[in-house]
Amino acid sequence: MKLILLQPYLNLRGGVERVILKVAQHYNASIYVLEYEKAATFPEFGDLDVQVIGRDVPLSARLPYRASQGYRYGYNFYNMRVKEDYDVLNPHISPSEWIRHRNERVLWYCHTPPREVYDLYETRMQNRSYKQKLVYAALVGTYKLMARGITKNIEEIATNSENTNSRIRKYYGRTAKVIYPGVDTKDFHNAGDMKYFLYPSRIVVNKRQDYVINAFSQFAKKSKRGGYRLIIAGTLSKDPEHIKYFEKLKAMAKGLNVQFRTNVDDVELKKLYSGSTAVLFAAINEDYGFIPVEAMASSKPVISVNEGGPRETVTSQKTGFLVGSPSEMAERMAELALDNGLAERMGRAGRRIAEKKYSWRAFFDRLDPLLKSVAKR
Repeated sequence: MKLILLQPYLNLRGGVERVILKVAQHYNASIYVLEYEKAATFPEFGDLDVQVIGRDVPLSARLPYRASQGYRYGYNFYNMRVKEDYDVLNPHISPSEWIRHRNERVLWYCHTPPREVYDLYETRMQNRSYKQKLVYAALVGTYKLMARGITKNIEEIATNSENTNSRIRKYYGRTAKVIYPGVDTKDFHNAGDMKYFLYPSRIVVNKRQDYVINAFSQFAKKSKRGGYRLIIAGTLSKDPEHIKYFEKLKAMAKGLNVQFRTNVDDVELKKLYSGSTAVLFAAINEDYGFIPVEAMASSKPVISVNEGGPRETVTSQKTGFLVGSPSEMAERMAELALDNGLAERMGRAGRRIAEKKYSWRAFFDRLDPLLKSVAKR
């Protein structure tokens, strides 16, 4: 099958990039991308056919950073006609699905409808100036009108969780096929308890590292076991909003035993997983959440907020805990710090589930027939 993947950017090491990498490797597919920073993403992309496409758009440089990005992405995918022969086009992060405007046979793997356009719109707008709010409001309104019209013509939509599927139904009036992403369990292991809690995630407002720092602060004050650290590890982009949030986090962590590891590679990340006491997760209504599944693959218990994708992957009291506040997260951290046997039992249970349910083989067993159905149209 001749498959072409489409994505606005490859400049991070995250769950989306992992899925794109696995799909491209499996089908020996080409990847069309507007921004590619080879050193900032998974090095395996260097062995694939990654083609940087697109062009600059008039007036985009005058817009705020993220607005300029969105405008350029949308313009390029909306107006692009694919000249290369293909069976299926497989866009990922929005608005790459706008490729459907001038092309057919599209299977969109929707990782999420863009959250700053929909469910996180008000949250993101709070930190913008009056001028920026006017610009974003106009662009968001235009995006919503165009997105709904384009999405109704896409042949098939797949997604990463029932949680994301509910957003697709709400915002686009479509229902997607849920295909959970996999994890390479053979690449993860448990190296014991090195007395630290780990939160590995991109450093952005909606991942709520501040929630975890708050929880750790309460844990440190009340815990009967001293010497624990909190390690926050994740990609930090050049986006001014993300830099500002990072500075806020560092100020919050002052005086606490908190370490920040930015832009860690895969090897270091897996090592961090392997030595943790437990893995924390606090993202706002996360679409799917690779982190809880990777923690389970590492035989580590997960303490996650009780919302979003982790509700589908974390079994509370068995593979970890689902919590409703920073104070409850702190209590569960203390519980695991006091009871090594509980942490080990939860870790073993998580590993079994990761091996059985979240394999890449299971992912492609469901994706293959969907691609073939689109290719025949």
